[in-house]
Amino acid sequence: MRILISAGEASGDLYASALATALRAVLPGASFFGCTGPRMRAAGVETVIDAASLNVVGLVEVIRHIPRIHGQFRKLAASATERRPDLAILTDAPDFHLRLAPKLRAMGVPVVYLVAPQAWAWRKGRIPAMRRDLNHLLCIFPFEEAFFRGHGVPATYIGHPLTRIVRPSMERKEFLSKHGLPLDRPLVTLLPGSRPGEIARHLTVLPAAVERIAGRAPASFVLATPAGLRQRLGFTFFTEPIGRAPIQHIEGETWDAIAHADLALAASGTVTIEAALLGAPMIAFYKVSPWSWWMGRYFVDVPFFSMVNLVAGKRVVPELIQDDCTPDALASHALELLANPAARDTMKRDLLDVSNRLATSRDPMETAAGIVMGIAQGEMRK
Repeated sequence: MRILISAGEASGDLYASALATALRAVLPGASFFGCTGPRMRAAGVETVIDAASLNVVGLVEVIRHIPRIHGQFRKLAASATERRPDLAILTDAPDFHLRLAPKLRAMGVPVVYLVAPQAWAWRKGRIPAMRRDLNHLLCIFPFEEAFFRGHGVPATYIGHPLTRIVRPSMERKEFLSKHGLPLDRPLVTLLPGSRPGEIARHLTVLPAAVERIAGRAPASFVLATPAGLRQRLGFTFFTEPIGRAPIQHIEGETWDAIAHADLALAASGTVTIEAALLGAPMIAFYKVSPWSWWMGRYFVDVPFFSMVNLVAGKRVVPELIQDDCTPDALASHALELLANPAARDTMKRDLLDVSNRLATSRDPMETAAGIVMGIAQGEMRK
């Protein structure tokens, strides 16, 4: 079998690589090609385009990147036309993949979509196209299956893949000693995101917040980012905004930095789910450009912005979004939590409940692979 598999960002790369690995176990002769990140390439998926080329967030921010992204889209679509895959697996990145899905459908290629677009929160106009173009939607949040099935989209909740993956690699004492961090100080982990644009925006706020926290409470501060970013983006990308703030930058050890944190300041997104699974008390924050915020806020219809609170169905973690995301606000909430162990313990219990809601008895990727196999075999019998 020839399988096109595509992911557009770091979390999608992780999930798609895990699914490719699960499929290899049941389809040993299958070949995979598509839009890949480093984990997919390590799993043996052939690169047609690099997922890093699609990594842009924000309604306005994406505009200047449209020509490049469209060029990458044409390249991947042309590869699909030439190779005629037996099946396609599209992962997240709906602005890109929901434009690719109808082209694949027109070629007679069945399409499985992994990680549901958040049409339950905004852009519900996508649903008719999803109903038309997708053979199956694999959902990773428990409330999504009923929503999409109710709108006529074949969907299955498989469980969240991170529940089987996220683990620290070392004990707290080992982690702190490795990085020369005092054992008797609380650890505050800064999680600015994985995309260059969002990191740059958040680094306009985080160092100043750290200076305010450090001025009132003795703590250690680490900035945790994916491996290789410092080399790819340049040394000054991080050092200039950090300036004299007492922040140590650590790459490629994010799960350890979260697991051993007394408090995490986390950009709203996948990393908040990682923090929930690792039991780290957190404050969620996020900023986009003023124009993106102004345009987007009228289309969003959810009670919370962070997925942790949405899964919990209540406010478990503070959310400081856009204009509320200021150094003073971050520092104020952080100091309050650092001074209140009971509040952190309550948050940990609520995060454990979120973790339990995301877990399933069967490995999500085994479930996903079984659904993909069923669709593939159904097509082969035609």
